[in-house]
Amino acid sequence: MAWPGTLYVGTLFVGIAYGSHWGIVPPIVSEIFGMKSFGMLYNVYTLANPVGSVFFSGILAGYLYDREAAKQNAVGLYSMVVSSESTTCNGAVCFRVTFLIMSAVCLIGVLLSVILSLRTRIVYKTLYEKSANEDARVK
Repeated sequence: MAWPGTLYVGTLFVGIAYGSHWGIVPPIVSEIFGMKSFGMLYNVYTLANPVGSVFFSGILAGYLYDREAAKQNAVGLYSMVVSSESTTCNGAVCFRVTFLIMSAVCLIGVLLSVILSLRTRIVYKTLYEKSANEDARVK
């Protein structure tokens, strides 16, 4: 986008989303999988974050940046990798494809989260109805 101030707004949104996500991770893991192997499941869940960061930020973004820099400098990507010269990329186009790919992955994650919440809604509705009926019988 490269509009003035978008970096600050984007950083704010990422920080809020990231912070709220890690606040709800323990309840999500315990509710979906139970408490039997909570430690292992929680660690597997938290391992997804660094693995995704290495893939998207390190490998994918680096490759796409180098490809765009090679286009701008009219140098082939292979010759840029073989030679030790560093090429730079200028402008918002350098990370546009990376941004679009990461946005698509985030949208897929949102869609999967909505599907999960809809599927678990039935379970919780049944669970709370049973609990309310048992409480009514006790009184």
